[in-house]
Amino acid sequence: MAPAETNPPATCPACGCTNASGARAHTIAAALLDDDLDRAMTLGLLEPVACSACTGDCSERLREAREARLRALAARERHRARQARLERRAAERAARRAPPPASPAGAPALPPAAAAALARAKARAAGKA
Repeated sequence: MAPAETNPPATCPACGCTNASGARAHTIAAALLDDDLDRAMTLGLLEPVACSACTGDCSERLREAREARLRALAARERHRARQARLERRAAERAARRAPPPASPAGAPALPPAAAAALARAKARAAGKA
């Protein structure tokens, strides 16, 4: 038996429609009836595909499946964006809480005015000795 992607069903498995122009919608409906969401997505579930000759219930099921999958994909994208945002905030928070880097000589860095005063005091002390 050939896969549904290469040999679309002649009739809609959901409603029995035989309109050839709706073959793509019929193939997607068959995948959904088989509970094969991956195949339905490969066949174009996310695109607005419909058969004008299928019953209203059949077309509605196809539309609802498409909308449900789009909502699920949007929710997944929101979740990923939230996770990235939380990780970025945690990294920023950790960077703020990290101690300041030590000075290269190992001594705490002095403000410029204090360093100048210390240098003058050391020079005076060296001159008296």
